Amino acid sequence: MATAFTRQNSTEFDFDHLVQHDRVHTSLYNDAAIFDVEMDKIFGETWVWVAHESELPGKGDFITTHVGMQPVIVSRDRKGVVRVLLNRCRHRAATVCEAKKGNAASFVCPYHGWGYAQDGSLRGVPMADGYDASFNKSEYGLINLRTESYNGLIFATHNDDAPSLDDFLGKAKPWIDLFMKQGGGYPVSTGGEHKFRFPGNWKIQLENTTDAYHFPVVHKSFLNSLDSQAEELFSFLDGDGYVEDLGNGHSVMVMIPELVDLDANLDDPIPDRFEELAEELRKEHSEEEVRRIVRAVGGTGFNLNLFPNIACSMAFFRALRPISVEETEIRHIAITMEGGPEAANQMRLRLHEHFQGPMGFGSTDDAEAWERVQRGSQAGPDLWIMLNRGLDGDGNGPGGSNRGDVSAETGMRAAYGEWKRMMQA
Repeated sequence: MATAFTRQNSTEFDFDHLVQHDRVHTSLYNDAAIFDVEMDKIFGETWVWVAHESELPGKGDFITTHVGMQPVIVSRDRKGVVRVLLNRCRHRAATVCEAKKGNAASFVCPYHGWGYAQDGSLRGVPMADGYDASFNKSEYGLINLRTESYNGLIFATHNDDAPSLDDFLGKAKPWIDLFMKQGGGYPVSTGGEHKFRFPGNWKIQLENTTDAYHFPVVHKSFLNSLDSQAEELFSFLDGDGYVEDLGNGHSVMVMIPELVDLDANLDDPIPDRFEELAEELRKEHSEEEVRRIVRAVGGTGFNLNLFPNIACSMAFFRALRPISVEETEIRHIAITMEGGPEAANQMRLRLHEHFQGPMGFGSTDDAEAWERVQRGSQAGPDLWIMLNRGLDGDGNGPGGSNRGDVSAETGMRAAYGEWKRMMQA
């Protein structure tokens, strides 16, 4: 077990009281001591998403990010193996890489010059004769976190005893596979990102991804910006969608059932807004390829929430990073088709900008709502956050699963159930 020291004894909290089946206590948003336990018990123990494999296409490619509060380097070494390394020199703790991304043959500490290979092993120590014979370089490499991946998604954990990533993802894996059909026959690739912070607790955003109940209220301006066909598509609260608990804190919200499998229904009429793109694609692609690409451009009909920090949300990745009990960083990562038609990728980016880009409707509207939740949580500190919508669906889904209608708070109950289990572990 390679977890960090425990900042707060979790036995000081009565989690059975703080997290109930249909509500959670407001202190989960603003108690700094609870936040410290979360960083150890959740972000220090479970699988945390760190990157998509397209961000590391070649040997020596890297990005820097975080696992909870801890800075890490995600690097593809000279053998092609993806490593997640603690970004901390083993000498005096300075970060060895500050670049957001790049390609490097090695990582050299800027303080005293200790040099590390792409796999984290210590290769060079200036003036090594200053150390006695007991000094062994093999004992002072960068710490490698346990790293596994599934269908392009790379995860890391401090916990050497955690279940396999396959077991952790469990019932979410088929939904990841469906989400990755957005390549339209090409590999899925990341296409840039929009990063921002909001003054609120990370769980406020975690709740949002499978919350359809807010959509027609918070995103009314977005709905008003759509043509009639698109507006009808996004009017899903009265449709046949649902939210399902997938286990281990994961959940899926199906908003547009006919767009769950992008390889299905290829004979359906092409929406008017994509007809011009289809005509452009027909110059070099068969009709079946055109229809597959066009369907992929519009994105999937569901949001997939993977506990604790990554969402596969219709047509983009949304990653969260806790900064403090009352501050969270969000990355909205666009998805493109690697090697795909330029016109299709351009339209995907324009659609991404329309909703989740820095000048779009979605990010600003959501962030305003999240900030208000954090601000309001300071009023009536003994009140509760209610998660009781759609309780009658719990246990009544296929195979006895928890499944509510599309506006149910099933996904939030799933996440807090796993939160409670991990905090009590």
